Amino acid sequence: MQYPVTKPLVVIVGPTAVGKTRTAIEVAKILEGEIISADSRCFYRGMDIGTAKPSLQERAEVPHFMIDIAEPDEIISLAIFQKMVLGIINSIHQRNHLPVLVGGTGQYIHAIIKDWNIPAQEPDFKLRNILEEWAGEIGYLELYKKLSLIDPEAAMAIDPRNLRRTIRALEVNLKTGQKFSSQRKSGVMPFNLKIVGLMLPRQQLFAIIDQRIEEMIQAGWVEEVEGLIQRFSPDLPAFSAIGYCEIIKFLQGEISLEEAIVLIKRKTRQFVRRQTSWFKINDPHIRWFDLQKASVQQICDFILSRNNWFKSYQVRK
Repeated sequence: MQYPVTKPLVVIVGPTAVGKTRTAIEVAKILEGEIISADSRCFYRGMDIGTAKPSLQERAEVPHFMIDIAEPDEIISLAIFQKMVLGIINSIHQRNHLPVLVGGTGQYIHAIIKDWNIPAQEPDFKLRNILEEWAGEIGYLELYKKLSLIDPEAAMAIDPRNLRRTIRALEVNLKTGQKFSSQRKSGVMPFNLKIVGLMLPRQQLFAIIDQRIEEMIQAGWVEEVEGLIQRFSPDLPAFSAIGYCEIIKFLQGEISLEEAIVLIKRKTRQFVRRQTSWFKINDPHIRWFDLQKASVQQICDFILSRNNWFKSYQVRK
């Protein structure tokens, strides 16, 4: 298929459970696209049910990338993700297909569409160990509060439960004497970009989330987590994802399964609210579609409409 611009890139964003996976597959089938996942939880093999990872059948419908690329005890940093995805986008262009980046995780999307120059500060494992010990003494939320005081902009971009990223931000701040957020600078986007935002009324979305969590439990989510922590440490950063840490607490006897489910639903709703800080409804670069009303064909028509392609895309940090 010939596109009206060179180096096109379509990005599909929206809150968790809104329907990004199915919409992206249908769009890719119509427009000869290939899908790149920007959901950091989908990187890890074995974390299938709790991440709502596209099924093997769905992945057979169109090519998918950045899914099942690592074991839970491996680290896929933002810099590694960016390098890998830029290479994948280039290879998709060489096949004259349309790259469709789907997410997911806000900072992973922004690392691509804003061409972040990610700080190249070498890891200081001694300092990390000190920060980890400190977190063990005061708790990960208190450590996150320390980061919020030092670098509130960086803290806003980090899930408070993600101890690894909190420590990394503090590490860079302490090593360089500069805010971690100030070192994450934007470049000039080398692609012609279309950003599609998907939305549903909030209460309808929350109802879908609650139902999906119940279905995940019935599909064997607890057994999935139990099998994972038999092979890997339950303290791995990958298991800080919503749902996994709560189910681990249940398996370790700290809470009941009913309490875990309530916490998962509550934290997922909180996560949806945080996602709006990355992708705002009034962002002029995003064309929002209400999935109650919009069809896949309407989304494809928008993607193909020449006048709406962004050229020499550059955005503020």
